[in-house]
Amino acid sequence: MKSPIQTVLGADWQRLPRALQTHYAAAACVDRGYLDIDYPAWLQKPLNLLYRCGALINQTGSRLPTEVHKQMQQGKQYWQRRITLPGGMVKHFNSEWQPLANGEIEERVNRFLALRMRPSAHATGLQYAGTGYVLRMGKLKLHLPEWLLLGHTTIVETALGPDCFAMDFRLNHPWFGQLYRYSGIFHTATEAAQSVQEETASPSTRV
Repeated sequence: MKSPIQTVLGADWQRLPRALQTHYAAAACVDRGYLDIDYPAWLQKPLNLLYRCGALINQTGSRLPTEVHKQMQQGKQYWQRRITLPGGMVKHFNSEWQPLANGEIEERVNRFLALRMRPSAHATGLQYAGTGYVLRMGKLKLHLPEWLLLGHTTIVETALGPDCFAMDFRLNHPWFGQLYRYSGIFHTATEAAQSVQEETASPSTRV
């Protein structure tokens, strides 16, 4: 089984550094690191609504401990993000990724709303450019331009080592400028490899 990114990139998958191949592996994997989240104060109420709908995190902060767990089911990749705020409150942001025949990725944040992006591989990492949003209401499917919502999506992911990468996600609106950004540095591993590391690090209980 291939992950959505591996399917869409095709032969270009081999261009990705090891850290990003692990990050997007079809095997269950986990990323651990820290996120910086920033957006203008006037966007707080719209983001509160979006968060209740399953989209984005409605809290700014620096070096917020973050875990991302991913697993494949029936050709789709499910992302479970867990962000810990100062004071211990935990915010969740989950989504579902699937490949499209036109070379794009669709990320669904709930049963109604999805973001479409086109990825491109480079020697040091991966870049995404948003192509629009999809709104589903029953049998009706509407394709919405980026400017109608939060603007143009860009994501840049850069390998920093064999198991470490930096990511930078931004939403830029043609009228209002940068509306949302989260960025951070993560260490990535398959869950199988993570289990081996934890067992190796644990002291032996044998007598």
